Amino acid sequence: MKTYVSHLSCSETGEILPAGQLHNLSPAGKPLLVHYDLEAARRELTKEQIAAGPRSMWRYAPLLPLQNEANRVTLGEGWTPLLETPRLAKKLGLERLLIKDEGANPTDSFKARGMTAAVSMAKELGVKKLAAPSAGNAGGALAAYSARAGLEAYIFVPKDTPSANVLECQACGAHVTLVDGLINDCGRIVAERKDAEGWFEVSTLKEPYRIEGKKTMGLELAEQLGWRLPDAIFYPTGGGVGLIGMWKAFKELEALGWIGSKRPKMIAVQAAGCAPIVKAFEQGERYAPLWEGAHTVASGLRVPKALGDFLILDALKESNGTAIAVTDEEMMAAGKVLASNEGLFAAPEGAACVSALEKLLASGFLSPTDECVIYNTGSGYKYLEAWKKALS
Repeated sequence: MKTYVSHLSCSETGEILPAGQLHNLSPAGKPLLVHYDLEAARRELTKEQIAAGPRSMWRYAPLLPLQNEANRVTLGEGWTPLLETPRLAKKLGLERLLIKDEGANPTDSFKARGMTAAVSMAKELGVKKLAAPSAGNAGGALAAYSARAGLEAYIFVPKDTPSANVLECQACGAHVTLVDGLINDCGRIVAERKDAEGWFEVSTLKEPYRIEGKKTMGLELAEQLGWRLPDAIFYPTGGGVGLIGMWKAFKELEALGWIGSKRPKMIAVQAAGCAPIVKAFEQGERYAPLWEGAHTVASGLRVPKALGDFLILDALKESNGTAIAVTDEEMMAAGKVLASNEGLFAAPEGAACVSALEKLLASGFLSPTDECVIYNTGSGYKYLEAWKKALS
């Protein structure tokens, strides 16, 4: 199926840039967004065509930017389970709770979605070397997809990154550097060295295509629910690309006429030790502050400053959603409840959403009749150090 991609635009100024060229940030230094000819797609594309596609996120190829299918770099990512969790729902006092298990992806996390899109586009546009900072899972996915594509990967991670992620990167042949600092420190190194080294940077939101891969989480959810949306979505939010992508997906689906105007409350879940989005949301700010001294066992949530903070906050406000933080102790305890009631061994980030749901039900922000969806963004197997400590 052809792609309906048309152009790119700056997420803040709206300045238009051409598709089919290498881009990092916009001239204004903000993330770029990919646009499609949705009027043509509405006339020509059908739900039945999508349903006949592969059981992967590439069933949505018309709404993805890759022009030539021969450049697709895939490990079968996407089309992850949407699991009913009746025992957990009953325990929390909720009528219906669903978990979208992104740990079932290749490389055991949702990062596979963004990296299949970014690496495929890099291959199509002639890139040979890719570089990115990572809190763990993004690095593992970049290493895997770069290996699959025959490209070089240079990955910078904090030295206390979970060992599973580091070993995964090394096994896939990536050049891995352990950094004494946080992900923003790793990002500075990539930015300083990329031009001299000939790297194309695929850092979070510093290129436009990881959003497109992540938005398929929203496309899939709508399709798996019979082309409708739930009342609330809980999303573990570090860089927030998935939340931004899903919000974009819902707008595109409405433009296609496949869903109506109803939107779920988008709920950003952060760790108490690193909660810049929560702070900005509570203070009514447009941008989030740099979080000093960030710490949490949920490495994917240890993002002191999100480049797309204003896009995350816009989605929360437009959806009448909220942002909430939970402690490490609360998320790991909730992870045990999830595993013992439903058999789902979740990443701490996904477990944090269970704790957040419990809090928002207790506060009255959500009611027992609200249909809620939690995104478990990774497998617990990527966080054995955190789980060993929590269970000891």
